[in-house]
Amino acid sequence: MELESGASGRLNVQIDTSPYQSEVDFSQLDSFQGSDASVDPVSIADLLRTTFVYPPHSVYRNVKVVATGFDPTQDMHGSPQYHYEYQSAMAPSRPPSGTVDENALLETYHRLLCDSIARSTANMHAPWLFQSGGKDSTSMAIALAETRPDATCLTYLGGREENEMASARFVAKQLGLRHESLVCDPGRAYDRYLAMLPRMPLLTADFAALSYADLATEVRERGGDGIIDGIGADEYFGTPVHSRERLLAMLARGIRVPQSLFKSSLISRSFKLCFVLSTLQMDSFERYLPGSRFSDAEVDELFGWDISASSRQRMQPFRADLEAAPSKEAIRRISLTIVESAHLCKGMYTAKAMDLKLAYPYCDESLRDWVFHHVPDDELIGPGGVNKVLMRKYIARRFKELPYVQSKGCFRFDLRGLASKRFDQVYAFAEQARAVMPGATKWLESHRDRLGNKYFASKFYLLAITLPWLLNRMHTPHSVLAETAERMT
Repeated sequence: MELESGASGRLNVQIDTSPYQSEVDFSQLDSFQGSDASVDPVSIADLLRTTFVYPPHSVYRNVKVVATGFDPTQDMHGSPQYHYEYQSAMAPSRPPSGTVDENALLETYHRLLCDSIARSTANMHAPWLFQSGGKDSTSMAIALAETRPDATCLTYLGGREENEMASARFVAKQLGLRHESLVCDPGRAYDRYLAMLPRMPLLTADFAALSYADLATEVRERGGDGIIDGIGADEYFGTPVHSRERLLAMLARGIRVPQSLFKSSLISRSFKLCFVLSTLQMDSFERYLPGSRFSDAEVDELFGWDISASSRQRMQPFRADLEAAPSKEAIRRISLTIVESAHLCKGMYTAKAMDLKLAYPYCDESLRDWVFHHVPDDELIGPGGVNKVLMRKYIARRFKELPYVQSKGCFRFDLRGLASKRFDQVYAFAEQARAVMPGATKWLESHRDRLGNKYFASKFYLLAITLPWLLNRMHTPHSVLAETAERMT
């Protein structure tokens, strides 16, 4: 496959990646040969800058995706228009607070969620729920106990900061569901990713991608044939923006901060100081995106030319909706649809590689439309920015308030452990990919002693994801990757 600016593949492919359909069809890519597709360097820059490829683009120049907000009847290879209809301001008048019986709301929510689970898992013989222990997965587990009591809950312990394992185990036990756990081993997770990446149809660098590869491989090895993922509800329940996020958005000024500042002994050891400085380099929208990522200047240095500007231009289709958004919450909601290609598609790509079925029960039209049109505003976002009020009440009917619901963590991965265990391996990939990313070895050499800081380890993670995938698609000799795949199989 080619990676030169101006190159084009022979075939124009358009894939509908909406999670609201029963199955995403990647079969058009199964027969791709080396000359059929060209890797898009701007998309690789997207991954390093944001962890995902801006839709409707994909990692291939001649493959476009129909993501949420795009009309699938449009030609994604032209100039498709983006518009997201499920904004609070666009909803018809919802029932006023207190006019709908709360028990009726909870029963309807339960019935719709159960129906969605039943439909989306009908072709699974041994489903596994990725159970974080938070609101979404706890709500899912309650409905799952009624509709698929044969399901197994699997919880990932990704780092020292997590607190959801006890909550997840307690929920599964009380519901009569089998519960298993998997402790993050970053080396094992990376080996599993390398083994499956030749079969991954497209690429994302979401910070949970390696966790997902680890979990999916575990499911397959334990005899499972399907994954149930409890994400997708934020887009219609709403996403309150809290004071910390508002402050970070204000700090995002698009300033090019001298990289020498990050190398000073005081700043380079502090994740918080690095994070604040990096925020100054972003625009307010991109600061809504998770994680510590490469700056524009760093991406240009990695590639050896001014490529970041082309990546920034990919925000253009979303400008009209963003400028019309009446609130910070509305902007945040739009951001979720844009990063869907990272958050949801990592599951799609991994499931395809592992030949597993995948279900997103929250991505159900009946459930979404009912929540959007018939649930009062204060049952969606409550006073003080409490999110998913209805879901919290649903959980409270079955359990006392769970600690993890009160203090939410996130789906973590041991980034520093990955850098410690796999530096030499990723450096070898960077040496083999010099023709594509000549600055990668220099960055790794100059930051090797700083990877104990999660800020720099996050960037190492992005290189660890992208470099071997590129080498695989470019058919470059890559003995380290081949040896890993052979060992895993």
